[in-house]
Amino acid sequence: MLKWGVLAIALAVGNQAMAQASEPIDLDMVGKIRQEAFHRSQVMDTFSHLTESIGPRLTNSPAMARANAWTRGKFNEWGLANVHDEAFEDFGRGWEFTSASVVMLGDSTQGERVQPLHALPKAWTPGTNGPVEGELVQVDIKKLADLENYKGKLRGKILLLGEAREYKRGTEPDSHRHDATSLEDLQAFTVPKSAAEDRAKRIKEYTERQELAKAVNAFFVEEGALAAISISGWDNGIIRVAGGGSRKAGEAVGIPELAMISEHFNPLVRALSNKQPVRLRVDVAARFTDDSNQPGYNTLAEIRGSGKADEVVMLGAHMDSWHTGTGAADNAAGVAVMMEAMRILKAVGAKPRRTIRVALWSGEEQGLIGSQAYVAKHFAQFPEPTDPAQQALPASLREPTGALVKRRDYEKFSVYFNMDNGSGRFRGIYAQENLAAMPVFEAWLKPFNDVGAGTVASRNTGSTDHISFDRVGLPGFQFIQDKLDYFSNVHHSHLDTWDHAEPEDLKQAAAIVASFVYNAATRDDLFPRKALNGDGGG
Repeated sequence: MLKWGVLAIALAVGNQAMAQASEPIDLDMVGKIRQEAFHRSQVMDTFSHLTESIGPRLTNSPAMARANAWTRGKFNEWGLANVHDEAFEDFGRGWEFTSASVVMLGDSTQGERVQPLHALPKAWTPGTNGPVEGELVQVDIKKLADLENYKGKLRGKILLLGEAREYKRGTEPDSHRHDATSLEDLQAFTVPKSAAEDRAKRIKEYTERQELAKAVNAFFVEEGALAAISISGWDNGIIRVAGGGSRKAGEAVGIPELAMISEHFNPLVRALSNKQPVRLRVDVAARFTDDSNQPGYNTLAEIRGSGKADEVVMLGAHMDSWHTGTGAADNAAGVAVMMEAMRILKAVGAKPRRTIRVALWSGEEQGLIGSQAYVAKHFAQFPEPTDPAQQALPASLREPTGALVKRRDYEKFSVYFNMDNGSGRFRGIYAQENLAAMPVFEAWLKPFNDVGAGTVASRNTGSTDHISFDRVGLPGFQFIQDKLDYFSNVHHSHLDTWDHAEPEDLKQAAAIVASFVYNAATRDDLFPRKALNGDGGG
């Protein structure tokens, strides 16, 4: 048995080596790409402008419009073709804020101090139209029935939502890079549980969460509450905050709502628990920038191919961000890398056989909306459901509604590469269960083994724009990256700023992306596809 096992392993290794050997690599071009990426990089110039000149880029905000315009200008400056914005319909209203403050008021005659408290508003919630003052009351609503407990009790009050959270000291460093052990762990594949059971659970949770949020928004307005404060998702003075209210015109947006650092939220809970009166002054300058629902916009550009120009290789990243930091790691890093990859290819005079198209997505943070709309328009989509309950769900939770509807360009699409896990160094790529892709990726990574990239994991990774392609059977991939402090300090927080990025990592990533898309655009065949829903083909 041992001899046969050794033979099987040897045959597998031999087949893999043959597959790699059959994947031609233009090392002269890869060398030019490396030289341009490592010695003449402009990636930090792009990154800096997006983060420190334009700043946070909430979808449909004025800053996002500036980002669309600026990136179009850079693509034109670099000589790319077909530079344009493409709309996706009825995203909703734009929103922005310029300042926010929360102050605990004291009685000076009693020697009580005035204390500023650190909090920032949730997107798509209204401003206060000047400072408002009110008594603080604690409100804990976990289900619709809990609303009855607060009827007639909230007028003129400022609400403290939820309970205190116990501080848990960290046992790991904030910033993390992969080592040999963690990269080896990525090679393990977990057999998934029943997809139907998982979907049913997530649908129930999503539906209940949405129903409760809408009811609470309307209830707080009807009851005349002044503002609401919830606890940040992270400790250590980090404000982690996303959206509240509603971006849709005609829906209740609720009252001004902020997320507060836990170290300031918890003492307020303790004070109320001890029957101490607390009075706050809240001042939020925030506004909706549109009166009606507006389309969102993706920005696209390309290098036209020769010989197979109607076939397409794509690369992309989402340009929208949340609003409290500057959208640096999430995801100016990805945008800067993808833009730099295109600049590099133009700078080295690359002549791809297939067209290479870059997409800077919008609406990713609200559920991959921009990339999903683009894929549906140009490549494929499942039929829209007719059941209103299904229509209300995001695409990831909808039940299958019939056979995939393929557009004209479906069979001309080759592959899509995405970046959206912070600014950390590329260590390899997730093959998204596309086993035929693995030896191709291993061959393509070989020229970058010396800069730390060499791992190909069979497993899936989710939650970003490559899923819009993968969902309809098109090859879409996300790179394995060093985490740095993305999931400990930065993700969706006010610390998502320039200083948490690593310039050398972004240079390395841009070189790999440029090489990957060039390889895909010059190989003889379209990129291999995995089976879609077990039907034997994409």
